[in-house]
Amino acid sequence: MRRLIVALLLLCSSLASAKVLNIEFNFTPYIGEPAKADHVETVPGKAAVFINNVPVAEQEIAKRTVPVLFDNREIGTAVWVPASSMGSALRQGKNKIRIEFIPASAKAPYEAQLRWASVTDQVTRTEKGPGQVTSTNQSDEGAEVKKSVGKVVFEREFVADFAADLPWHHFPPVTALTDADKAQLTSMVAARAESFKPDFATAYQLLKNASTPGMQLDLAGIQKSKILNKGYAAGIRVGAPAADKLDFVLTGNPEVVIRSKAGALFQIDPKAFGRIKGDELQMGLAMVLGVLYPPQLVAVRDAAGKWALVY
Repeated sequence: MRRLIVALLLLCSSLASAKVLNIEFNFTPYIGEPAKADHVETVPGKAAVFINNVPVAEQEIAKRTVPVLFDNREIGTAVWVPASSMGSALRQGKNKIRIEFIPASAKAPYEAQLRWASVTDQVTRTEKGPGQVTSTNQSDEGAEVKKSVGKVVFEREFVADFAADLPWHHFPPVTALTDADKAQLTSMVAARAESFKPDFATAYQLLKNASTPGMQLDLAGIQKSKILNKGYAAGIRVGAPAADKLDFVLTGNPEVVIRSKAGALFQIDPKAFGRIKGDELQMGLAMVLGVLYPPQLVAVRDAAGKWALVY
């Protein structure tokens, strides 16, 4: 008994000192019986991920067979969302993730599962039997399952003490936009599009600012290879929508999401890519342009009324 108590105390001490490095969320809509079967079938449709009411990702889910694993009947993941990939949208402290899924069929019944787990800097080993030891660096695991027909929504609050605490996280929420605000935001989108021109000084600075611990860009390599110059020489140009084609979304937070009412926020002629020689160069340029000209931009307004793009 004494040895058991000591072991439990050591375990509790280890868990208390473990540092959370990340939090992972896994979402899967499915048809089947995971409690009995070793496989289920994912439901086709589109999933949208929101962090603190800001849309951060959309993903098409195709119909496919995924495994059901382990004693806890863990379903193969359709959408994986590590908190570390959320960039500056993530707050130090309390956050909320929301996943909305719209199935391709609005009438067919299905189930959906959201799982979560904290990733720590320590490994916990558990003896399950003679010669059987399992190890994991995850803790605080949990899951929620919902039966649904049509759209399903999952929401979960979580704490991310590992996130960066940025000054603009503490700006007041934007509750309304004036015509002057919208004009400034429109000008910022246009200026972003115009940054794609020699000598690309503004574009390089944008790429430098875009580097995060989760996504480090090889800025020196991009500059040395002159990949932007080659794209420009091939005829690539970047356009921005007119003011009446832009949509400004309030989130209840400092962030205002800027996106196009239809299609991509920035227009790039795909035919120009065909004039670029070499698949590797095409792929590299597409990746860089994806960072410079994302599907949406997010702006914040400080107490003095000045706007800035933050991601």
